[in-house]
Amino acid sequence: MQPTYEVLAFRYATMQGRTQRENFIFPDDHAAPMPLDYFVFAIRNSERTIVVDTGFDQASAQRRGRALLCSPKEILAQAGIDAARVEDVILTHLHWDHAGGLDFFPNAVFHLQDSEISFATGRCMCFTKLRMPFDVEHVVGTVRALYADRIRFHDGAEPIAPGITLHLIGGHSGGIQVVRVPTKRGWVVLAGDTAHFWANIRNRNPFPIVVDVGRMMRGYETLEHLADGPDHIIPGHDPLILKRFPACEGNTEIVRLDAAPVT
Repeated sequence: MQPTYEVLAFRYATMQGRTQRENFIFPDDHAAPMPLDYFVFAIRNSERTIVVDTGFDQASAQRRGRALLCSPKEILAQAGIDAARVEDVILTHLHWDHAGGLDFFPNAVFHLQDSEISFATGRCMCFTKLRMPFDVEHVVGTVRALYADRIRFHDGAEPIAPGITLHLIGGHSGGIQVVRVPTKRGWVVLAGDTAHFWANIRNRNPFPIVVDVGRMMRGYETLEHLADGPDHIIPGHDPLILKRFPACEGNTEIVRLDAAPVT
């Protein structure tokens, strides 16, 4: 029998002063406000808890001009998840806001695509603009985790736990991956930054930080194939996530993605 999982989104940071120009390659209104939120995710049932991405810390928030509302470690604890006891963390990719909290998970194994570590440590990093979304200390921290036997590499579509699979997409980064999860409402796909907003995928209007636009666009089709419907695809940074899904035990910064949308 196929297991099902609870899937939670945790908002821990935000960037309110953002516009469409920064979120679409082809914005309709360059100056229109379009805030961006930052999330980590958790997948759990009675057998296991898996965290998706690590977020970032206060030092990174200050360097990058983001408002840290709560550390990822602290907001996970609000749902009963002790970061120090998490055994598996999926890194969708190694950009600063997704791999900036490795230290929050001292006992975890990190799951990463082969092509992402190759991209983040290879010749493409000779170009300033391509390495801009990465933080060298986070990449070095990933290499340290590798040498401590705490990285598990994946090559394309692979299972990570009963029912849960990883899928290589690419486009936004060299080896960005997504997570497909069986829930009581069907197959949910945590899209990471393969789609920052629902509008990116639904309007086929990509986010402008991109390595390969064609690969990103084809990735939208893959997401739609993997998920059971448009609201089963969960973008990486959309503030609408908190509005479309019910709060977890009354905490409006944590929502249940395995539950039906509220609107």
